[in-house]
Amino acid sequence: MSQTITTIGFDADDTLWQNEEFFRLTEARFAELLAEFADPDHLAERLLQAERRNLGKYGFGIKGFMLSMIETAIEVTEARVPASVIAEIIAEGQEMLEHPIHLLPHAAEVVGALAGQYKLVLITKGDLLDQERKLAQSGLGEFFDAVEIVSDKVPQTYIRAFMRHGDGPERAVMVGNSMKSDVVPAIEAGGWGVHVPAKYEWEIEKAEAPVGHPRFRVLSDLGELPSVLGAGKMS
Repeated sequence: MSQTITTIGFDADDTLWQNEEFFRLTEARFAELLAEFADPDHLAERLLQAERRNLGKYGFGIKGFMLSMIETAIEVTEARVPASVIAEIIAEGQEMLEHPIHLLPHAAEVVGALAGQYKLVLITKGDLLDQERKLAQSGLGEFFDAVEIVSDKVPQTYIRAFMRHGDGPERAVMVGNSMKSDVVPAIEAGGWGVHVPAKYEWEIEKAEAPVGHPRFRVLSDLGELPSVLGAGKMS
């Protein structure tokens, strides 16, 4: 990689540790709870609509997901949802908030290997307390020079983060699983975007890949990152 690169930004959820899988499991349980009121596909569509509506109110994360499930349950049952179902939805959300962290393959070794060679910045969306909890449990916190927990990821987010903690976006790489949040806006900010696809992809995070862009790279897994950085493939 070019010697001009000094800073690496890492996404957290589904880049360093599992996240979307727990949302999928909870959504399956949600479908079971409301099976007598709506078929799973219709319910999933209504829930996605609620999540889109509510992002501007609740932001990203488990708490907003829980509130969207409750709102959807009220809507699809025409306000007849049993209190026991609401209680179960809340319990499922609380369980998600307490779920232990499962690091993804290569996360610890890659972050540890790159620390000291580059400035490492964790840039993640979501609820502040939940993201802080996950970072603390991950054991990776000591490797990062800075942590940015943001409400959304747009080009200006990366410009600010890489100006504050690095040498500007032109000398920075953003690594993440989301094309919409991690890759495209980082490239638009003037940096590199490295996509590491995850097992699951949230519909809201989908976007067209900037295929052919000179500052776009795709890795099959995070373990490839050090060799790509060191082999002059990002210059």
